[in-house]
Amino acid sequence: MTLRISEIFGPTVQGEGALIGQPTVFVRAGGCDFRCSWCDSLHAVDSAHRHDWAKMETEAVWREILRLSGGHPLTVSLSGGNPAIQDFGPLIQRGVAEGYAFACETQGSIAKPWFADLAMLVLSPKPPSSGEHMDWAAFEACLAVRPAQTALKIVIFDDADFAWARDVADRYPELPLYLQPGNPDTEPTSPVDLTKATNRLEWLIEKTLTTGWFAPRILPQLHVLIWGNKRGV
Repeated sequence: MTLRISEIFGPTVQGEGALIGQPTVFVRAGGCDFRCSWCDSLHAVDSAHRHDWAKMETEAVWREILRLSGGHPLTVSLSGGNPAIQDFGPLIQRGVAEGYAFACETQGSIAKPWFADLAMLVLSPKPPSSGEHMDWAAFEACLAVRPAQTALKIVIFDDADFAWARDVADRYPELPLYLQPGNPDTEPTSPVDLTKATNRLEWLIEKTLTTGWFAPRILPQLHVLIWGNKRGV
């Protein structure tokens, strides 16, 4: 199985969502079916970067995971881009047999049978500020093959995103929900203004709590607070 890989890096800590802070090796797939206006990983999304993506056999990807992890069975996070446009099933089976756990984050636009073999599936539907429109039938198809642990993660930039997130939460009340303030500073070489970053987090916390919405967990992008937009961490 040949996979298009933008980068493999780690171990580092998971920077967001349900597994925040957990030691992780990242496998970032190349390619995506969405083009979000605020995407912070265009190097793994835009086909203009496709010549930088490596074509790797499953076994080669697995060897790199082993090298980076030192053979310690860490969590491996499949990200992108959208990893669901490729077949990571053989890699997951290979890793699970060696005691590794696999997590995946996807917007929920494409369902894959290998979702069922994940330790954690994070579905991150894209709000209005992204410029994309969710196909909820496709999203439901993802839920139909979800593993035991599945969570929602929604990025919030403005009031419209916030209202949209509440509607999504009402649609799927059984799923744990994580809200994250959007990061508009998407250029990896530019520093992140931490004052602005924490102000956006404070705004989201205050808005959520003052409206009496106590279900979601509100988290920052931990990696952005520590390393800014630097790639590979």
